[in-house]
Amino acid sequence: MTSNSKLLGAAALAGALALTGCTAGSTSGNASSGDKRTLTFLTFETPNLDAKYWDAAIARASAKVPGVTIKKLVAPSSDRTGYAKQLDSTGQFPDIMIGLNPAGFAQAGKLAEWSDTDLAKYSQPRANTYGGKVYQLPYATQTTLVYYNKSDFAEAGIDAPPRTYAELLDDSAKLKAKGINPFVVGGGGKDSWADMFPLICTVASEVYKETPDWLSQRTAGKVKFTDKAFVTAAQKVADLAGKGYIDRAGLSRSYSDTEQAFRDGKGAMYPMGSWFSASADTKKPSFDTGVFAWPTDQGTPALPSATGGGMTVSSKAADVELAKTWAKAFMEDEENLNAGVKADGLIIDVKGYTAPADMGPVYKETVAAYRQAQTANGIVNSFSQETGDGSLPPGLADKAAAGVQDLLSGRMTASQFGTYMDEQWDKATR
Repeated sequence: MTSNSKLLGAAALAGALALTGCTAGSTSGNASSGDKRTLTFLTFETPNLDAKYWDAAIARASAKVPGVTIKKLVAPSSDRTGYAKQLDSTGQFPDIMIGLNPAGFAQAGKLAEWSDTDLAKYSQPRANTYGGKVYQLPYATQTTLVYYNKSDFAEAGIDAPPRTYAELLDDSAKLKAKGINPFVVGGGGKDSWADMFPLICTVASEVYKETPDWLSQRTAGKVKFTDKAFVTAAQKVADLAGKGYIDRAGLSRSYSDTEQAFRDGKGAMYPMGSWFSASADTKKPSFDTGVFAWPTDQGTPALPSATGGGMTVSSKAADVELAKTWAKAFMEDEENLNAGVKADGLIIDVKGYTAPADMGPVYKETVAAYRQAQTANGIVNSFSQETGDGSLPPGLADKAAAGVQDLLSGRMTASQFGTYMDEQWDKATR
């Protein structure tokens, strides 16, 4: 799962290293166990991707690569990018990392490049490039959709999910009239990233649909967050909260508590990453869960998606080629891919891969919505989750999530949010 939680303090870093019992960074790459090279692997844990999942995947990859021993490092939160920055600042940069945002690291020469030969098995090999170079294996796509409680929709007299934004507002009004909270949105504490999904969707429909390279244009100074398109996207989000369609009292919930609130029937619609599909199928709520893409004004698709999420390798690892070989073995192992699909609802972008036939209905509907948008040329970038050239400067996604809290709570207007984002951009790029 992709996220951008706040960075942890130095004390948390020291405590986490003590708890894992691992020594991070390239210094461990020089360690050996018999005739084996020891490499550190930085990962993270979520309710979907737990320790058992990672240990099994590591074992499968290691069985295919003689001569390597893997020491697993677990980020203290899902913000493995922030944790990697802390490790780097103390000279303990890991040898191998998964789901890292390469921004900053790539430009500083800290990551090894993946060659065309390395990328031969990937369907979108150049999904995330920095100066024409690839530093992260693009093995999977995650997209943002709206998961909904079919029982709540039926109670409100809604026969089918909305096809246009006007219908989304109309359905929200019908739900509220029946005493049903239309949207479940959270993002409290370290999980501030979880409040971003409504904005991710409106930026897709209002900004990226017309200007796919909008962030690149922002870098060039051709557009600003105070421009009409972005402010309109922010206004739609503010209006949902202002009309009472997003329960402001729930904004302090953590990511896991927000998911649980949807499961507990505390809201009819749950805008979330496609990883929720695996959770919905594995631990089915008491109601049937449906899926739809956040609708645009015209009803044509603008589905925010991000492809990447795979392995990066430190350019300073003691044995870069061995680290790359192990990373590819991890990413391309069919059992590992199947486990990722089942645990995290991944849409795999490795050539020739087919998801297990026994995947559940919510996952299958999720993939169908993605493929439908793909066929209609309706896939756009996922605001705040982009990597590669034309993405937010490092740290700005966290600032955006903090601003969205104020936008949803009514403490900040859409115009003020645009001004805030321009100010944060300028600070991040000085």
